[in-house]
Amino acid sequence: MKVLVVGSGGREHVICWKLAQSARVDEIYCAPGNGGIAKIATCVPIKATEIDKLVDYAKEGAFDLVFVAPEDPLALGLVDRLEEAGVRAFGPSAAAAIVESSKAFSKNLMKKYNIPTAKYELFDDEAKAFEYLESQKMPIVIKCDGLALGKGVIIAQTLDEAKDAVRSMMEDKAFGDAGNTIVIEECMTGPELTILAFSDGNTAVPMVSSRDHKRAYDHDEGLNTGGMGAVTPGADLYPEDIEAINNKIIRPTIEALAAEGRTFKGVLYFGLMLTDEGAKVVEYNCRFGDPEVQAILPLLENDFMDVIDAVIDGHLADVDIRWKNKCSCVVVMASGGYPKSYAKGYKIEGIDTCGKIVFQAGTAIDGNGDTVTSGGRVLCVYDEGDTLDEAIDGAYEGVKKISFTDAHYRTDIGRTLGNIGHIKA
Repeated sequence: MKVLVVGSGGREHVICWKLAQSARVDEIYCAPGNGGIAKIATCVPIKATEIDKLVDYAKEGAFDLVFVAPEDPLALGLVDRLEEAGVRAFGPSAAAAIVESSKAFSKNLMKKYNIPTAKYELFDDEAKAFEYLESQKMPIVIKCDGLALGKGVIIAQTLDEAKDAVRSMMEDKAFGDAGNTIVIEECMTGPELTILAFSDGNTAVPMVSSRDHKRAYDHDEGLNTGGMGAVTPGADLYPEDIEAINNKIIRPTIEALAAEGRTFKGVLYFGLMLTDEGAKVVEYNCRFGDPEVQAILPLLENDFMDVIDAVIDGHLADVDIRWKNKCSCVVVMASGGYPKSYAKGYKIEGIDTCGKIVFQAGTAIDGNGDTVTSGGRVLCVYDEGDTLDEAIDGAYEGVKKISFTDAHYRTDIGRTLGNIGHIKA
């Protein structure tokens, strides 16, 4: 098979890496790819949002499959366009991808179908948002309605902070048009958990749980980022806890989308909060989470193409999806200054000699053939073990053997999870 993967980050690197292990895949291309992906796939200089160019390239190249990985092209309808052109594609339609591209839609969907989530209100008027905040308890959560690269969420500790957040989103356009409408919701408390699920529109199969670490610095301090590391499992849950999440959140979401005429085929991301009242949805994403997928996909024992086919063709219920009985950890090495401004072009040393699997995100190959930094999140260093401590220790062993100017990483990925114990069903 000849496969095209759309995207350029660590998520796309692990997808290409896993596809390369498939006995059914002969050629892998990636648009636009990165320095690490270039070692296992042919990189094509087409941006993930250049929909027309991607459709034309896929048709002309007679690809057997196009795997659309990032949220932007999914929201723009790339899968729809590919299918209309007769090209087989993996990922949800634009109608289904709205679960991520509009938080307002998602919150209303959850309310309509009684899927547990935080109490909320929607606003497209700054003055009305300020008036509402005056009557609310702090802390409180302010979210952009639209896509903001995982950064359009602010947890305000005080009323002044909340108003500043609203002002930055709606008036200052800190996140562009994504903040034209905002969601103001109660601040839930409890451990966070990520569960990704394969969905063929009727059947949803949860993957191993994971835990992302969003804040830039140790002890969950600093600004939100796209994710500074992840571990599996994400919590010490009992089988009945997973079943409760499946029955109250995952399955009802798939059924709700189908009922709304937005059948979801692909990977649906459930960002959860394990509250005293049980698990509640923080957010949906319409694709593999990054960096969670870098911790999850290496544990998949099936031929990845078999799972992809089952999702597209609607026979996921017939596939026995198997996972290694291992724990895993990925630590993100980022550019100094991320998620704010940062420099690029620094040479990276140690990727090939650190003894660990390294998924590259913000990298490029310079004129000398060296791998250099070219983004905020640069590398994801992976390891697995029989225990979570083994996986964490192994990942950090790799991190310590890699270097580039101003490299920044958290030192506490997975260290503060503790035993979650039993949650209310």
